Amino acid sequence: MAETEPFDPKAAAQKLLSMSGLEGLRYMMAGNHPPPSIAITLGFILAEVEDGRALFIGDPSDRILNPLGIVHGGWALTLIDSCTGCAAHTTLGPGVGYTTVETKVNFVRAITPATGPVRAEGVVVARGRTIITAEGKLTDLRGRLLAHGTSTLIVLRKEGNTQQ
Repeated sequence: MAETEPFDPKAAAQKLLSMSGLEGLRYMMAGNHPPPSIAITLGFILAEVEDGRALFIGDPSDRILNPLGIVHGGWALTLIDSCTGCAAHTTLGPGVGYTTVETKVNFVRAITPATGPVRAEGVVVARGRTIITAEGKLTDLRGRLLAHGTSTLIVLRKEGNTQQ
C-alpha cells in the first residue's frame, strides 16, 4: 500500500475555497475530501445539495443523550445550523465563505435513539450581499416534525474581493 501525505486541514480548506460552495460540497460528498469532524463526532452526513438547499441525515444514537435519556437539544440545533449553513454555502462563489451569526431552534418533539434516522433540510430564504437567512426542519423518516429553526449567516470575503 502506497503511503499518502498526512491530511493538512488548512490545505484542504484552501482547496474547497477554490471552488464554488455547491462544487465544494459535492466534491466532499463524492469522498474527495473528508467530512467535517463535527459530523463524524455527532453522527450525521451530508446527503444532498443543490442551489440554496442542503439535506443531512443524522443518527440519534445513545452517544448524544442527556441525563434523562433524551437526545441532547444541542444535537438537533447543530443539525439545523449545519443544514442552513450548507444551504447558504451552496449559493456562494469561489473564495467566499460564511459563518453563522445566529441560529434559533424550536424543539417540537423529543428525540431518542428509538426515533431512528432523521432528516435535516435547510433552504435559503433570502440572500443578500452580506447576510443570508435560511430555514431548517428536522423530521423523522415518517415526516413528523421534530424541530425547526432559522439561521442568519454572514458572507465572508477576503479584503478587496467584491465577487459573490
